[in-house]
Amino acid sequence: MKLSKLERTAAYLALALFSAATVLPLLTAFFTSMKGDEEFSLGAMRLLPASWHPENYARAMRMGDWPTYFKNSAIVTAVAVAGSLAFNSLAGFSFARLRFKGKQPIFLTLLVGMMVPAQVVVIPQFLILKSIPLFGGNDWLGAGGNGWLDSYYALIVPELAGAFGVFMARQFYLQFPRALDDAAYIDGAGYLRLFFSVYLPQSGPLLATLGIFKFVAVWNDFFHPLIYTNSEAMRTLQLGLQVFRGEHQVQYNLLMAASLLVSLPIVVMFFVFQKQFIRSMVASSVKG
Repeated sequence: MKLSKLERTAAYLALALFSAATVLPLLTAFFTSMKGDEEFSLGAMRLLPASWHPENYARAMRMGDWPTYFKNSAIVTAVAVAGSLAFNSLAGFSFARLRFKGKQPIFLTLLVGMMVPAQVVVIPQFLILKSIPLFGGNDWLGAGGNGWLDSYYALIVPELAGAFGVFMARQFYLQFPRALDDAAYIDGAGYLRLFFSVYLPQSGPLLATLGIFKFVAVWNDFFHPLIYTNSEAMRTLQLGLQVFRGEHQVQYNLLMAASLLVSLPIVVMFFVFQKQFIRSMVASSVKG
């Protein structure tokens, strides 16, 4: 479809406004991270710093136990992403390709989970994690200790599967023709061989997209680590950013410097898998 000159101008203007709205907060954070302490004490409101202070990045990394925060975030994110890819792809494959009794009611029940805000299930989830038997000082009835609270289990296990991931995997596997399954069954393949030999090698765009979504969600998660952990040794990067909150004021220049450094792995992750991510988004939009 050929656009008129006026339509192209309107499209370019809309893209320029959207790009500015996306980039401006990042530029503001970068310029703020380069400002000196005295600029905030004077209360001056200006975008560009009066003097540049790149040493703020080194100062920010000297405040707090950042190696521990980074190690905790890396372990939790890596295991959660790997586990969620395995569970979500297998569950999505089962709902899309297998025939079993009660499939539709189970799937509809799963979809209800997508409509419930995460904050609603925090208290039941907290009580379940606290009552895990024989962990954290608990007896076999799950009483007397803290269970999985303040441990990697509390941060990883609830992230291993989710309704959105299963739904997305199911929609991806539904696009393949049923004849593919029949040909594999005639050759003697079972369900697991069908998945690992036929569907998994074609799941690159799906796994890349799910992996990016889960990586961003877990890496940036502040709420759940705040609720489920309480020791310095289990702090993640997002909790570590709290060290810049003083008793009476926040050191915004150091906070912005640390925030930009903490965000770098997400940027790297996107650029590494951007081809698969864009391919999956285009395929999903074309198929409607």
